[in-house]
Formats: sequence, structure tokens, C-alpha cells
Amino acid sequence: MNFVIIGLTGENCSGKGTSAEYLKKKGFYYLSLSDVIREEVAAGGGEATRHNLIAKGTQLRQEHGPGVLAKKVVGKMEKDRNYVVDSIRTPGEVKELKKLPEFFLVYVTSHPKVRFERMKERGRESDPQTYEAFQKIENIEMKSEEQEGQNLEETVQLADKKVVNDGSVDELRDRWDALLGELSKEFRVERPSWDEYFMNIAKEVAKRSNCMKRKVAAIIVRDKRIVSTGYNGTPRGTKNCNEGGCPRCNNFAESGTKLEECFCSHGEENAIVQASYHGISVKDGVLYTTFCPCLYCTRMIINAGIREVVYNADYPLHENALGLLQEAGVTVRKMKL
Repeated sequence: MNFVIIGLTGENCSGKGTSAEYLKKKGFYYLSLSDVIREEVAAGGGEATRHNLIAKGTQLRQEHGPGVLAKKVVGKMEKDRNYVVDSIRTPGEVKELKKLPEFFLVYVTSHPKVRFERMKERGRESDPQTYEAFQKIENIEMKSEEQEGQNLEETVQLADKKVVNDGSVDELRDRWDALLGELSKEFRVERPSWDEYFMNIAKEVAKRSNCMKRKVAAIIVRDKRIVSTGYNGTPRGTKNCNEGGCPRCNNFAESGTKLEECFCSHGEENAIVQASYHGISVKDGVLYTTFCPCLYCTRMIINAGIREVVYNADYPLHENALGLLQEAGVTVRKMKL
């Protein structure tokens, strides 16, 4: 196994801390250059204010070189571990860390106004209270007038990867999953697409079918959440098809014939009816079905307000159904698993 060391850099409240917490859950050991400075400030009897931390960091670089904080952090590392190193703010620190094998610097960023709102939410007394004051501090940290001061402007230019964090925490985690998969095959997460995910569930639901002829199922999804499922079989409270409940299926009638004698409800029909039975709206939903809907189910799909149909296999009598769905403005897609 190749062990990875990820360095985090970025503006204040960009999501570095949230990123580090997620990486810790992935098995990364956490180290921070800021913690090294805090230890030095505490050792001198000082208070760990933002001003004191910046001043102490500058002093340490002046006295011991631009990579001093990185050297101290590297000295704490053990072999055969994944590490995430937070609070990298100067090119000298990057240069020192890049001596390590499998080190990657990641720039975590988001829009300044988004970051200011996050800062206000955390409510620290030492934080700037206005956007103008926030921008002033930003400018100082981006490029210090002192050579040994913080220099985010040049540091982020050395980044190997970039993560934009303008959305939700879940979106940030998804972006980290994708990035980790790029950095090492050890972290690759094999995730099905939403279509694959829901169609596989529909195929699993089909196993519940009691029909003697064909096992078919459908699920209805709204906002990527399953609201109803249905599989083909005889009506509620009647004898199951596979127990002799449907004379047509048990006589093995040829496909497409004697449909008027079939007692079984279809999977799409049952999914829509079950939602109605429980008082759940399927309007604007997406229906995933293991077979293309028949004409009868197509009429129900249209009148129920379902906006999209995704099917896996063709139904013998599906041409008229597809034409009607398209005429009604229902999006139809075929996907083969």
C-alpha cells in the first residue's frame, strides 16, 4: 500500500477544517502547522490570539528558516501512515513537505462572501465583524510585507489539486472522495450512478413478484428518494399467481395474448396505486422499471404526472406506449444493466 500525505492550504473558513475532519474519518492522522505555533506561544506564556499566532509564525521563520514549521511537523510523523497536514501558508513550508514521497498539496477554497458568512456563524469574538475588516485581514494573509510572513498567494500556486467548497458538506465530501481516488487506487470508491442505483433496486424488487410468466418491478423516485415500489402479481388479498391465482399465467398463454383474462397487476401499476393507497404524491417523479411500460400502464403514468420513465428491457408491445409517452411530454430513457 502506498501511503499518502495530503497538505491543506487555503483561505480562512474555506473548509480546510471540515476537510481535515473528513480525512481523519478516512484513516488519516492529523497534524497542523498552526498547532506547532500554538505550542510555541503557550510555552512563552502568551495567549493564542490570531495576531499572536501570525507574529510567532513569522518570528520562527525569521530565526530558523522558511520551512521550520514543516520540519517540526515532519519530525512527528511515523512510517506507514496516511497524514493530513493542515495550515500550510508559505512556499517554504510546501518546499519542505514536497521532500516527502507521495505528498500532495490541496488548495481548498470558496467565494469570499461565502467564507465571511461561515465566519459569522462560528461567532468567535476575535473574528472581524464586518466584510471590510474581513477583506483587510485576507489581504495581509495573502501576501505579507515581511519576507518570512504568510504568503498564501504564492502557496496556492504550488498546489497539486484544488477543491472548491461553495456547496454543502455532502458535496465537499463527494469531491474529496473523487480526489482521493485520483491520488491513490487505495481510496477509489466504486459508486454506481443514480440510474444504476435505482434500476438495481427495481431489479431486486422484481424478485418479490409472484407472477408465473415474468417478474417485473417498478420504483418511483422523487428528489433521489424512493417514494413507492411495485411488482407484478395478483391483487391484494387474493391467491398469488404462483399458487394458481391467475388462470392466464398458469395456462402459460403466449405473450401478448389473452391479456383480458390476466388477473395480475403490473409493476408500474402497483407502484402508482401503492403511492395512492398511502397518500403519497408521485407528481414530477421518475419511474424506474425493469421492462418498458405497456399501453395500459403508460396511461396511468401520464395521468399520475410522472415526468420521466427509465426502463431496462423492451416489452413486446411497447411501440405505441413509447409514442404516447413522448406525445405527453414524458421523458423516456432506456438503460441496459
